[in-house]
Amino acid sequence: MNLKLVGILALSMLISVSIFQSCTISLSGATLDPELKTFYIPNFTNNAENALPSLSQRLTEDLKDKVRAESRLVLSEEEPDIEFRGTLVDYRITAEAPRTGESTAINRLTITLAISYFNNRKNTEIWQKNFSFFYDFSSAIDFSSVQETANKAISKQIMEDIFNAAFSNW
Repeated sequence: MNLKLVGILALSMLISVSIFQSCTISLSGATLDPELKTFYIPNFTNNAENALPSLSQRLTEDLKDKVRAESRLVLSEEEPDIEFRGTLVDYRITAEAPRTGESTAINRLTITLAISYFNNRKNTEIWQKNFSFFYDFSSAIDFSSVQETANKAISKQIMEDIFNAAFSNW
């Protein structure tokens, strides 16, 4: 190779590395500022009537697991870069498909979480949003037999929505 070509390649590599280091990092659709290293999620408050007492704790752990699995952030209680605070505000079963008479064909479980997001490095990145999702099940089925499956399915979607809102400019 001639020296001029080697110099151009070396300069190109140096510029590429510099650009990469100054860019945000994207993991599974997430856009993270390279300065962000830690996150914290205290236990969610349970203000929902009829919800299992342990559901708010489970939702807290589900969000922690999502952030750990799909970002490079590390859980830390001491001066975290990112914080999520949440409240379980609604846990409701409603009749969705009326049939002739007074019964319904389908019931719907809806869970709603109110989430506050704080980027402690950039105090301008703060928001509060409600995240809600539902699970439909036959009215012929006893709710206790589908409750665990319903809670898991709803939690999975809500955690995806929270993660996207925080890290994907959704």
